[in-house]
Amino acid sequence: MTLWDADGNDYLDFNMGFGSLQSGHAHPKLVEALTRQLHDGSVYGYEWERTPEVAERICRRYGMAQVRFSTTGLEATHHAIRFARAFTKKRYVLKFEGSYHGSHDELLVGVKPRIQVAGPPEHPASAPASPGILAEVAERTLVAPFNDLAATRKIAREHRDDLAAVIAEPIPMNMGFILPEPEFFPGLRALCDELGALLIFDEIKTGAKYPHGAAERVGARPDVLTLGKSIACGVPLSAIAAGPGILDEVGPRRVAHAGTYNSNPLAMAACLASLDHILTDDALARSAALNARLARGYAEVFRDAHVTAHVASDAVSGTVYFADHPVRNWRDFLTVDGDRSMLYYYLCLNRGLIPSGTGPDEQWTISVQHTEADVDRHLEILGAVAAELAGAPQAGEIEESV
Repeated sequence: MTLWDADGNDYLDFNMGFGSLQSGHAHPKLVEALTRQLHDGSVYGYEWERTPEVAERICRRYGMAQVRFSTTGLEATHHAIRFARAFTKKRYVLKFEGSYHGSHDELLVGVKPRIQVAGPPEHPASAPASPGILAEVAERTLVAPFNDLAATRKIAREHRDDLAAVIAEPIPMNMGFILPEPEFFPGLRALCDELGALLIFDEIKTGAKYPHGAAERVGARPDVLTLGKSIACGVPLSAIAAGPGILDEVGPRRVAHAGTYNSNPLAMAACLASLDHILTDDALARSAALNARLARGYAEVFRDAHVTAHVASDAVSGTVYFADHPVRNWRDFLTVDGDRSMLYYYLCLNRGLIPSGTGPDEQWTISVQHTEADVDRHLEILGAVAAELAGAPQAGEIEESV
């Protein structure tokens, strides 16, 4: 799994397009499917005849009843919020501090806020993450601390008669890789049922990292599920899947959802190839075994080098936090040593390894084409990097969470 830069230097890639290439680069089945479809056309202006097959596979694989297609993750979460408001006839949405769900106004709130504007940890502020977001839009988006069920209940119940949805990544992947507490998502499920709100899982990243999404991993079933990134293994496609009846009113002259590239035949062909031939249970199990080995290697290498770090991993991804404690939410993440994280990243690049996405808020991905030899090489380079990192002041001991 190799990338080359403009100067011809090669890099062993564990970023994998920020998680969108669970297939690895140029998977033969993907190349074959796209080549075949290009001979028949790239867009028709009408529905492709095999789109129902894709819908059936997604519903069966993820346990949903209905599905609609868009192009990007941003579009999927944007439409999911619209559909939830239309279905519940309510206005407010609750999200979690630090989490990113696409760069549209309603959810670009409470995303990696600076501590000066973040508000109290138990009741975070609805802080816009960009100029141009109207205050009256941001205030309809409630922000709660991830992994704090008591605080989330309190915030949600303040708007008990007007809460349309709670949206969450089952494993937040824009704060590194945060595993939920066992009771957190079952508690969210019960809270949404209590308040008549929809529970939306943003599985743009996680949906292809687990054979059937992360819902089983976190012990709760969503009402609405968004999928993207590796669902078509890097070809732009997203999906909004839902339980019975939720999407019944979506359509022309009703609840709006339009787009020339929705269910584009190239993307549909890529999705069929991905679901049928690439994202198989066996392939994902092999990737997960490699990931567990890589995570153990990280913990051992940093422990032996006396580098303070915390490794979090599951399924096919993980991250290293340069901190002496686990990271449970955004406020914990703020204590991670970002400078050390970037030093680790560039030391790896200088040795021909892209260890993960760029920065402490990203993670690595093990694709179905990575091998034992790739993991061995990753850990070999990490050993040299750890030796350089060991010279800086350290505190605490390495821990591993898998």
